[in-house]
Amino acid sequence: MFETILDLKSEPNGGFEAPAAPDKGLRTYGGQFLAQSLYAGALTLEGDWFVHSLHAYFLRPGDVDATARLDVDRVRDGRTFSSRQVMIHQHDKELFRAMLSLQKPEETLRYSAGVMPDVPPPEKVTTTYDEVHLALSQDDEWHGSDRPMDILYVNPPGERGTPITEPQLTWIRIRGTLPDSPIAHQAAIAYLSDSSLVDHIMLPHGLRWQDEGFAGASLDHAMWFYRPARADEWLLFEQWVEATGSGRGLGKGRFYTRDGDLVASCAQEGLMRWSHNAPPMPPPKPSPGA
Repeated sequence: MFETILDLKSEPNGGFEAPAAPDKGLRTYGGQFLAQSLYAGALTLEGDWFVHSLHAYFLRPGDVDATARLDVDRVRDGRTFSSRQVMIHQHDKELFRAMLSLQKPEETLRYSAGVMPDVPPPEKVTTTYDEVHLALSQDDEWHGSDRPMDILYVNPPGERGTPITEPQLTWIRIRGTLPDSPIAHQAAIAYLSDSSLVDHIMLPHGLRWQDEGFAGASLDHAMWFYRPARADEWLLFEQWVEATGSGRGLGKGRFYTRDGDLVASCAQEGLMRWSHNAPPMPPPKPSPGA
C-alpha cells in the first residue's frame, strides 16, 4: 500500500499531484508529506542521487480526503550536490514546506557515535504500537493502524505519573515489499520517522501525548541519511527527548539495521499545549547567575 502514497502524477508546470491519505484520521499523517516531498524532489533529478538531509515545517493540518499539489523549486543543480524546495498545497493553502539536499554517492571514511542498543529481535517482541496507543488513549478506534507500517514496542511506557527519560525503542518497517529503488526506501524511512517521535516529549513529565486536554502538534522535522537501507525490513528506531520548554518539546531518533548499522537520524519539535484542565506546571528554575 505504501507505493500508492508515492504515486505522484506529473503536472505541466513541473509539479506533482499526490494522492489522498490511506488512513482517515482528523488530519493527514505528517510522515506522508515527508515521504512525498522527498520523493518529488528526487524525481526532478536524473541519474544516481541520494538525499542526505531534509528540513521541513508543518504549517497547516492536511485534509485526509483530498489530493495535494506539490510544487518543486529547483534551487540548485551541482555536480555532486543539488538542492530542492518542495511546497505542498491543498485548497489553495500551503500546508508543508521542505528543503532537500541531494548528493552523488561517494565512498569515504565511516564513523558513527551512536551504538545500537542491546534489544531482543523483532521475532521476540509482541507488543504493538497500536496496542500501546489504544491503552493510553482508551479510545475504541485508532486510525494510525491503517497506515502501511508495522511497529513493535520493545519497552512501552508504563503508568502515568512516573517520569520516563530512558530511550524508547521500537522495531519498525513498511508493510509489504518495496521496489529496489533507494529513493523509494529513503521516502519510506522518512514516512516511518514521524510514527512516534514527537509522542514521547510528554514522558519526562510523567504525562502522555494521549492525555485528555492535551493539544499537541508537529512543528518541524529534520533528517539526515548516512547510507542506504531497506525500509521493508525491520529497523530499530531509538528515540529520546532532548528538551522541553516554552510550549515546545524536541525529540530525536536514530535508525539502525538489524546488523547494528546506523543509517539515519532525525529530530522533530512538537507543540505542547492544553485545551483545558492543564496539569500543574513546576516553578521555573532560576537563571544561571541569578
